[in-house]
Amino acid sequence: MSTTSKPSIVFCHGLWADGSCFSKVIPTLQADGHQVIAVQYGLNSYTDDVATVKRTLGRVNSPAILVGHSYGGATITGAGTDERVAGLVYIAAVVPDVHETVQSELNKYPTEIFSRIEVAGGRVWIKPEGVKYFAGDLPQQEQKLVWATHYPPAADLLDQQDLDEVAWKTKPSWYILARKDQTVHPDLQRFLAKRINATTIETDSSHVTMLSQPDLVIDVIRKAAAALQKG
Repeated sequence: MSTTSKPSIVFCHGLWADGSCFSKVIPTLQADGHQVIAVQYGLNSYTDDVATVKRTLGRVNSPAILVGHSYGGATITGAGTDERVAGLVYIAAVVPDVHETVQSELNKYPTEIFSRIEVAGGRVWIKPEGVKYFAGDLPQQEQKLVWATHYPPAADLLDQQDLDEVAWKTKPSWYILARKDQTVHPDLQRFLAKRINATTIETDSSHVTMLSQPDLVIDVIRKAAAALQKG
């Protein structure tokens, strides 16, 4: 990578969200001179979601940093093997290994939110009282907005991954560990961050660190970009 060109930043959202969940961090990174794009995938099929990440990589310059929140950790793990990807940033994310699924990881460390969901119409919805386990450190008004705009995944989405190759074995990784997370258990995050040998930054946030602590997320992405530019 040349020292003058900044890597592009490609954001990948998790369940119950879309690309706008990164709206507090995107403008600053754009102002820094990065090309930034948020992938909008449908949470219908893991294979489709990974294909959408790769399609979106084609809309910005390479090399790119993939940033994945929650289930987005699985999509960047699958899509990040693409030669256009230079590094990976995980935010409170699940990071599967070959032949693991997000669900098999989550099952090892149960959390509160999964008793506050409802499956209807083949999709998984958060009950209104479940939002505090997802975004509990946001102001009440923002929590209500999170619920009003949450996008339900297909009921079997988290069981679908069956990876033959994972990006974190060949690409440098950073991991933002949310110590107050009640969606992806902090102990699971700690295990995963260590397993992938990530540069790990711990913080006292809920699951949605990019909404509750956007400055920290910006700082980590800046550090990742600087490290990759140095090569």
